[in-house]
Amino acid sequence: MDTHAAAPGAARTVFTAEHELFRTQVRRFFDREIVPFHRDWERAGIVPRELWRKAGAEGLLCPMMAEEWGGAGADFGYSAVITEEIGRANATGVGFPLHSDIVVPYIEEFATPARKREWLPRMAAGEIITAIAMTEPGMGSDLKAVKTHARRDGSDWIINGAKTFISNGQNCGLVIVVCKTDPGAGRKGISLICVEEGTRGFVKGRNLEKIGLHAADTSELFFEDVRVPAENLLGEENAGFSYLIRNLPQERLVIAIRAAASMEAMLQKTIEYAKDRKAFGQTVFDFQHNRFKLAELKAQATMFRVFVDHCLAVHMQGGLSIETAAMAKLLGTEMQNRLLDDCLQMHGGNGYMADYEIGRAWADARVGRIYGGSSEIMKEIIARAL
Repeated sequence: MDTHAAAPGAARTVFTAEHELFRTQVRRFFDREIVPFHRDWERAGIVPRELWRKAGAEGLLCPMMAEEWGGAGADFGYSAVITEEIGRANATGVGFPLHSDIVVPYIEEFATPARKREWLPRMAAGEIITAIAMTEPGMGSDLKAVKTHARRDGSDWIINGAKTFISNGQNCGLVIVVCKTDPGAGRKGISLICVEEGTRGFVKGRNLEKIGLHAADTSELFFEDVRVPAENLLGEENAGFSYLIRNLPQERLVIAIRAAASMEAMLQKTIEYAKDRKAFGQTVFDFQHNRFKLAELKAQATMFRVFVDHCLAVHMQGGLSIETAAMAKLLGTEMQNRLLDDCLQMHGGNGYMADYEIGRAWADARVGRIYGGSSEIMKEIIARAL
């Protein structure tokens, strides 16, 4: 079994030998096509579309998609491997999980057969990059407050509104727009409608400047009398909120899995740094305070790894609840932020330099407590089940 695949201090059982063979393939791809260039992409503020096509050719996109559409028909464990390798490499600009595990499943489950034939093979090949447009200016996590609206006009939908903080926003060739089709019905009036790049009235705004995730394109999107065919509606009219709620546990598990991998990778790099760096005539690791702190972090990372692997195993059996997924996301992102802050502190001044990976990982991790539902929303979800 891959050395990284074993949790610190505990043997992992959630992955099969086939998963680990796939991990080897994924890691080779990352080390060849992503790691050497990621800093350049951070400076550019975007990952080149060509990477997506290379990933598609390598079979790294949409592994759970049915074979008839160009996927591998694999289980979620293969997606988890890709997410872990993103965390290991701190390749935070690579939006594969959003595309493969969050957006594309809506298309595969709810699009019309004609749209599936048209879109899904190109999504698996990396020719179409996807995004989902939920958040609006001033709205936050309150989906029922969505103001973007769509009205039926003959055989078309006409969409008007604005979205913000949209991941994959600049690169997307297709975006699922969360909009009101019955404005007076609150959450029961929400629908999901697909809009393709180049559609008249659909404009991509600026690539937003963030304090972290610098290689990830995050955009404003604007819709002004955007006319799309009626068959671009996903599933049933006004059923969008229930579709979103159904898929949220997987989205939050993806975030938790990446947090676990990030903690393990950055902790290992910090241990290596502490053993090499000298201060006051001895290594940083030789100070008892630092050894004890690293021991504490190792115990915490191991504990969370065991929990998130349990959640992964349950999800692969189709049983992960909304509450448990919220727990994994809450605990993982909060712990990741604390652990990376401690690791940065142990690097001293070097930790604050962008040339050191720990500083970049620390800044990138901060959004984990916000996106996918804030920590406060996760607590509310858990509290409702008490």
